[in-house]
Amino acid sequence: MDAMSVEGDMKLDGRTLDHTTLEQIRRMAVQRVREGEKPAAVIASYGFCRTTIYKWLKAASGRGHGLKALRSTRGTGRPRSLTPAQERQVFRWVNGRDPRQYGLDFGLWTRAIVAMLIERKFGIRLGVTAVGALLAKLELTPQKPLQRAYQRDPQAIARWQRQTYPSLARQAKREGAEILFWDESGFRADTVHGKTWGLRGQTPVVQRPGQRQSMSAASAVSARGAFWFCTFDGALNGELFVELLRALMRRRKKPVHLILDSLPAHKRAIVRDYVAATAGKLTLHFLPGYAPDLNPDELVWSHVKRTGTARRPLQQGEKLRERIDAELAAVRDNPKLVRSFFQAPSVAYILDC
Repeated sequence: MDAMSVEGDMKLDGRTLDHTTLEQIRRMAVQRVREGEKPAAVIASYGFCRTTIYKWLKAASGRGHGLKALRSTRGTGRPRSLTPAQERQVFRWVNGRDPRQYGLDFGLWTRAIVAMLIERKFGIRLGVTAVGALLAKLELTPQKPLQRAYQRDPQAIARWQRQTYPSLARQAKREGAEILFWDESGFRADTVHGKTWGLRGQTPVVQRPGQRQSMSAASAVSARGAFWFCTFDGALNGELFVELLRALMRRRKKPVHLILDSLPAHKRAIVRDYVAATAGKLTLHFLPGYAPDLNPDELVWSHVKRTGTARRPLQQGEKLRERIDAELAAVRDNPKLVRSFFQAPSVAYILDC
């Protein structure tokens, strides 16, 4: 028996041999068969499975191949994966950032875009399936992004959260005053938010009123659960805003610090005159521009529009104003719900004071 043979019927696993040894066995086995030995006896002497020899003989018999076809080659294996440090870097790229910040001409992260950036930065090519698994591992999920105006001033927002509002909160506490957040919103009877199920390729139809009823509403909300609202027709102007402020301040004993956005109607001369006439009973404070997410009253409108007429269209003969009044009254009568609006991460700065 050849020096490379093994004793008994023990079978070898070629995967456990180094490439040089395995190549030598292949060459010797094929050569012995060509010299007249029986294939079964040859392969048995090396301890391999009986059918293995026939694969080697077929490979060596190919035109122009010969014994060269029996050379061992290293498998390519799975593509190289990222190191833990590289995975953390991918997380920092995607979390809260924009692909355009890295020179990519696209505003949203997709698996293909992430794969492109990985290849560009690390020289590692991953398929979209592998990238999807990586993002899931990093607890990054596809989400509908919130839209933010590019005119936002991050420094002004940080100053409001860390300096301006905390100072205002301390002042209100000294004065025994109340802090309210104010905002307005519009409603339409024919607006449909959200999605519904339907057969692929056939868009579902939602019945809505034929009349295009519309109206506006204003509200003020406090972290303690207080809620005030009113509804009105048409667009807001300085004169109407003063009327709404008078209604808000009626029968109030404590001073009010009212926080609102910089809508032009909020800054009209007639408004400034009215505020001055209250002799300190009412003070207006304006949020940084293009930062509605700092106002918890925005969450009130989001809640009402997601759970109200948007989900349950008006019935025949039903008036939009009556529906909105009832829905806002339900919010007013639920202080726990009102307080929950202040738990959102975007307005967490309020409760920190």
